[in-house]
Amino acid sequence: MLARKKTEAEGRGGSVVDGVDGLMIEAAGVQKVFEAGGLRVRALRGVDLGIRRGEMVAIMGPSGCGKTTLLNVLSGLDELTAGEVRVDGEGIGGMSDKRRTRFRAERMGFIFQSYNLIPVLSAIENVELPLLVAGKKPKKARRWALDALEMVGLPEQASKRPAEMSGGQQQRVTVARSLVNNPSIVWADEPTGALDSETSKEIMDLLVRLNREQRQTFVLVTHDAAVAARAHRTIRMRDGNITSDEANGSPKGEGR
Repeated sequence: MLARKKTEAEGRGGSVVDGVDGLMIEAAGVQKVFEAGGLRVRALRGVDLGIRRGEMVAIMGPSGCGKTTLLNVLSGLDELTAGEVRVDGEGIGGMSDKRRTRFRAERMGFIFQSYNLIPVLSAIENVELPLLVAGKKPKKARRWALDALEMVGLPEQASKRPAEMSGGQQQRVTVARSLVNNPSIVWADEPTGALDSETSKEIMDLLVRLNREQRQTFVLVTHDAAVAARAHRTIRMRDGNITSDEANGSPKGEGR
């Protein structure tokens, strides 16, 4: 059984999210050390963390504090140096690269600041690509991709390429792509970092709505306090450690 510390949010009593039971993400004593040019950099210094199913959690902190490294280790994009991570009931630290890649493809979705859309593909082709790579039949992949675009309010943009869309529309396509496989968890690294304040609010309105309606777990890395305030909890980091983990008293969001 994975041991962990109670978060400050849980310590105030009851579940962090009403009606949501169980932990989706558990981390105990997680360390990450990078070595380059004879130097050792301790990016994570024994992180303990629990995130419940259906929560939206924001991770904040100054540049270089370890927040993106933590997201990468928790999601299996990077291997941890020491400690233990369990996601959706499975330990990912001991998985082979092949198994971990498949686990991410089946259980996770990713949203990045830079969109990472393929310029020569249309919106619907970008969204369906992960399904095709995973071996889904083209007709099913196309149907699921269109459903995902409708979920984010962009069915009319299905045939457009990224260069023909605004930044906000491109990020909506990225959100659709992250949801197309119906993941248990969506990881978002600075999802509004490249957007103006109005478009940022629109994207967060979308993520809050999807979290509420789909009950998927969302983990966001952000520099923006306004974005973090939309989550159920805000975790703050400094120098590879968690310095605070608190429930947002009055999360600012539609239906929050």
